[in-house]
Amino acid sequence: MAENSAPIGIDVDRVSTWLVENIEGAQAPFDFDLVAGGRSNLSYKVTGANGATYALRRPPTGHVLPTAHDMVREHTVIRALGTAGVPVPTARGLCTDVEVNGAPFYVMDFVTGHILRNEKVVEQSFPLENRAAIGPNLAKTLAALHDVNVDEVGLGNLAKKEAYIERQVRRWRGQFEQMVGPDDAYASRYDDIARKLEATIPHQQGVAIVHGDYRLDNTILDDDGNVIAILDWELCTLGDPLADLGLLTVYWSEPTDDFNALLGQSPTMAPGFCTREELQAAYAAHSSLDLTTLPYYVAFSYWRLGCILQGVYRRYQEGAAAGDTSSVAGYPAHIAQLAEIAATALEELHA
Repeated sequence: MAENSAPIGIDVDRVSTWLVENIEGAQAPFDFDLVAGGRSNLSYKVTGANGATYALRRPPTGHVLPTAHDMVREHTVIRALGTAGVPVPTARGLCTDVEVNGAPFYVMDFVTGHILRNEKVVEQSFPLENRAAIGPNLAKTLAALHDVNVDEVGLGNLAKKEAYIERQVRRWRGQFEQMVGPDDAYASRYDDIARKLEATIPHQQGVAIVHGDYRLDNTILDDDGNVIAILDWELCTLGDPLADLGLLTVYWSEPTDDFNALLGQSPTMAPGFCTREELQAAYAAHSSLDLTTLPYYVAFSYWRLGCILQGVYRRYQEGAAAGDTSSVAGYPAHIAQLAEIAATALEELHA
């Protein structure tokens, strides 16, 4: 049915047939283009013969899923949140039949706008005087997400509701212990911080939808810097809303910073963005939550990021990328510094 070749992960003929049969108005032939970005699940831009565009999401190729749970979960979340007024792409259809494309997938509208992945894209997309509003808009949108009543939108059974941070600390502490090596001098520091995190967990202020990776480049903005779509819901769960704000704070680099948590280009290093303090104040202005304990969540986010990077570093040591560790040579020093920043944030909380 389709005339074009497709990127890896798409069976052109079978997916095209499914689209025509299941998505109202979809017309073959279709063009399929892999979209850059995303943590692990893959996104494709699908363009129909009539010019209509969709986004198709599927698991990574080669990753065998025993069930359609991951795709069902993402589709369920964005469909529910769309009814609550949260800016998400409109869900169009879900396919759990692995015979169609080798793995489950779902289809949503393709939202056109700005995804600010680095400083260069910022410079190309927004004049200097328009950038200050982006952070407050991002914070306001996050507060609105956290205000959604999970039971009213049908997401009350998405995950456990209580003890979110306790489970997260336990999970990532275990992951780190499995991945740390005898030559990693910062191992005891991470264990010390984990014990402090476990001993000082703040009271969870209600139950909210936690995005899990809420940051600037996981959103689409319009020309005025408003959030028109939140992307990448694969880590979404229920839990403590301040975990999202803590992580957003960690990712929000400033031009004067001498340390970038993301180990790469950060879009907010471009001039004109608001500060981290202004970002937090914007969230507070649209939320009833007490932010007194926010330094805890910032500390947790730095520590968690270090645990994640340790796993990446260990996999490279054990043969990932054919044993070439040049791309992760700076990881040990970076992981050690993440621990020190996390410790400083904890000290700020108890000062």
